[in-house]
Amino acid sequence: MSLLKRLQLLLCGVVLVCQTVLADEGMWLFNDLPLGLLKQRYGFEPTKEWSEHLMKSSVRFNVGGSGSFISSSGLVLTNHHVGSDTLAKLSTPERNIMEAGYLAKTQSEELKAPDLELNQLMQIRDVTAEVKGAVTAGMTPQQAVAARRAIIARIEKAALDETGLKSTVTTLYGGGRYHLYMYKKYTDVRLVWAPETAIAFFGGDADNFEYPRFCLDATIFRVYENDKPAKIEHFLKWSAAGPEEKDVAFVSGHPGRTSRILTVDALKYQRDTAQPASLTNLRRAEIVLQQYGLRGRENARRAREDLFGVQNSRKARLGMLAGLQDPLVMADKVAAEQKLLAAVNADEKLKPLAAAWAVISDITKKRTEMLKKGVSVNSSLYGIALQLVQMAEEDRLPSEQRLPEFAEAGRESLLQQLYSEAPIYADLDQVLLADSISKTLEQRGFDDPLCQQILAGKGPAERAAELVRGTKLADVAFRKQLAAGGLAAIEKSDDPLIQLARVINPEARRIRRITEELDEQDRQAYASVAEAQFAVLGTSVYPDATFTLRLAFGPVIGYEQDGQQIPAWTTMGGAYQHEEAHAGQTDYVLPKSWKAAESKLNKSIPFNFVSTADIIGGNSGSPVVNRAGELVGLIFDGNIQSLSGNYVYTDRQSRSVSVNSGAIREALRVVYGATALDAELGR
Repeated sequence: MSLLKRLQLLLCGVVLVCQTVLADEGMWLFNDLPLGLLKQRYGFEPTKEWSEHLMKSSVRFNVGGSGSFISSSGLVLTNHHVGSDTLAKLSTPERNIMEAGYLAKTQSEELKAPDLELNQLMQIRDVTAEVKGAVTAGMTPQQAVAARRAIIARIEKAALDETGLKSTVTTLYGGGRYHLYMYKKYTDVRLVWAPETAIAFFGGDADNFEYPRFCLDATIFRVYENDKPAKIEHFLKWSAAGPEEKDVAFVSGHPGRTSRILTVDALKYQRDTAQPASLTNLRRAEIVLQQYGLRGRENARRAREDLFGVQNSRKARLGMLAGLQDPLVMADKVAAEQKLLAAVNADEKLKPLAAAWAVISDITKKRTEMLKKGVSVNSSLYGIALQLVQMAEEDRLPSEQRLPEFAEAGRESLLQQLYSEAPIYADLDQVLLADSISKTLEQRGFDDPLCQQILAGKGPAERAAELVRGTKLADVAFRKQLAAGGLAAIEKSDDPLIQLARVINPEARRIRRITEELDEQDRQAYASVAEAQFAVLGTSVYPDATFTLRLAFGPVIGYEQDGQQIPAWTTMGGAYQHEEAHAGQTDYVLPKSWKAAESKLNKSIPFNFVSTADIIGGNSGSPVVNRAGELVGLIFDGNIQSLSGNYVYTDRQSRSVSVNSGAIREALRVVYGATALDAELGR
């Protein structure tokens, strides 16, 4: 958030109290764009109409990515890896869309996603006064959690009733501000085109987060309303050529989460405890999924999406940790924090805010202890069971008193996921459940009473097999029946996974309650940190990412690495050279469609390019536009140097990586023969 953004100024020798941000750092709110900065640095003054059009042309994917409208007839562009959750759910052993790709030649051939939801941001309101006013100084953390939850639920429900839009209150500046985001929701989303994985993820895990790249990481969906293609007012025109070198690129997307406001003690907790623990879990999951996939081709297909996500997260977190383990980075963080605290302590009015740093330090110690006593039991079927159990309990309460995910404002989205017809593979679910039970035993100790209840006298593998064989939760009709019966039906159910969820639920709730109370203390403390920052540095700064729409920008330029100049561009012809240079390696084999089209392609067209735009996970699928608001690229990755961006940004080598708009169009026309689809783009 804004504090760490300012603290990072020291990394490049900029004085902390300077009012300009470091290079092109920033994930800016659409209702508070840095107009002066853009004018000063790039001579560009975005109009209200320009920003509103870009905002409403952008969409958020509920699976954790971004996208954009690219036609008046509802076409949506995103990454192949953002769409892969849907591609996997639409795939079968007989038709592996994930690997082989897909093209709907007519609208009747477009495939409906089982549970995909897209959100288009329509309005933003500042509700800081209402939310902050609900929490008074004398409240305990538990009372504050309840009061804040209640006011947020009321605000969201009132907005839903008033506008019909999906409404969510988002915490900004660590609790310093609260904004209400109102979205138009699309739940009838259909697949139009996806390339083969071999070109979408060309280079595989080895090239992931590297550069140069040669990937067509793109997929096109269409949104429908009333069983017809939606009529879209705000969509992006298509740039045929893409950007020129040094052109400023604007990225409109939904960065997931950054932690740039964290204090030094909180950063040390991330460096020494939280991130290493996450990496241990990811490595474990990676091995489990790899071993399952080695059983056969169909097993590999079933595990592929989960395995990709785990490997991607593992590599990303390694990059984050590398940044935190850089002694110079931490030394500069310490120096910057000391300078800010010195300014706070020198002002009698600000001095009380300094207590926040001690509170945050104490909270990190408590979080360390919490890691030792968790409950890690998890799988798709168990997750459904626990959700049904908790929903039945929460529905007895008024909406404003429920856990946020069960409140009325988000009920439609909740049920869409709960009643999804997407396939659940029992053998894979059993493997994941068994491993998660084993992990819980390791965390809590074998003799822990809850662990003994979970095992019920059996080993983890045997217990997981018994649970998965005995459950009926793969049947959507059974889920609906249980949900309709409410708490009485849950309590009478003999389904083994429902019974297990009822056993674990009290402890899961206890852990959640403690975590929420710690989060509340954190929120109040970071609100003080933010107020200190506002007082010393002013308010012209951006908040940490929250998976809400932001604007980032920066020029299209290369960088130097290991004494070599890395160009801003790769070309479509370079993909063939890259294949030849890695002959014999599985992840570097171009699909047959690209081999057949080689002589027809314009190989000089730029394929992928980099810019200094500040992005993070969640930006995948974000449109890249030029000053005219035309789509010139599609964000799909960052380079390895960008992975520390969760905590710190620098433009020396950090780059966002995009597919060039011209390359997408050339591939559609020449490789895939998608002339009808091509004719719709930008129209």
